[in-house]
Amino acid sequence: MVVIRLTRRGTKHRPFYRIVAMDKAKPRESRYIELIGHYNPTLDPAEIKIDVNKYNGWINKGAKASQTVKSLLKKLKTES
Repeated sequence: MVVIRLTRRGTKHRPFYRIVAMDKAKPRESRYIELIGHYNPTLDPAEIKIDVNKYNGWINKGAKASQTVKSLLKKLKTES
């Protein structure tokens, strides 16, 4: 099963997250299938970039989004 979730990058106390499509059984930091966007919470306001076409394509193929990704997408739509 494919899920859309965050993978952590960055250094200690300076997180940076990639929004990726990956196999649910794989660990958080393993290889992903496709990069969909990124999230940088250290900036004020937080930077959220999501390629909505890629996101919708994976959802249409049966992928499930994590709660965090859903909330980031909702936050992105309210800011626009």
